[in-house]
Amino acid sequence: MNTRLSFDPDVALFHLKNADQGMGRLIERVGPLGLSVNRNRSVFEYLARSIVYQQLSGKAAGTIHGRLKNLFPSRRITADKLLALPDEALRGAGLSRGKCLALRDLAARTAAGELPKARILDEMADPDIVSTLTVVRGIGPWTVQMLLIFYLGRPDVLPSGDLGVRRGYQHLRGFKTLPEPGKLERAGRRWRPYRSVATWYLWRSLDIDLPTS
Repeated sequence: MNTRLSFDPDVALFHLKNADQGMGRLIERVGPLGLSVNRNRSVFEYLARSIVYQQLSGKAAGTIHGRLKNLFPSRRITADKLLALPDEALRGAGLSRGKCLALRDLAARTAAGELPKARILDEMADPDIVSTLTVVRGIGPWTVQMLLIFYLGRPDVLPSGDLGVRRGYQHLRGFKTLPEPGKLERAGRRWRPYRSVATWYLWRSLDIDLPTS
């Protein structure tokens, strides 16, 4: 389901426009904020999809993810049924050995009750969520940052290591070289507490496909 944002978009845009003239011009050029929060799957399903999609084009990843879902009743991936599947079935769907191992680790932690459910994550601070979820094999900070933005709807996330965000900021400022993550992190201080919104506009400035489904 698409849920409402936890903040007022008009307030966020007003803040960004006043804090950064360049960001303000970008907002005017791109148009209304289209950031949405999608909670139509469990945390486990979201992270499983993220693992499948890693380092693949959207079309190839979508095909493999579809094959994986076809292995489950009603096409809903669950931890217990994934653990019961043989490696041959997972590899037959097109998953690499590394992704099979990552999915099994995610499923095992979920079955053991180690993976927080959405209602628990809603009560946790962003850094705690990152440290909790990155213990899962194949789940790094970037994946958790995407969950924070598009699943939990957190307003102040800046994935400064994301290539698209860095390129968007390079384009925004007219830099000749790609800015380092640290430079972007420092520059993004003026966007607080709405760095997720600024991030969305930096992505949109390059017309980057976003993980909204």
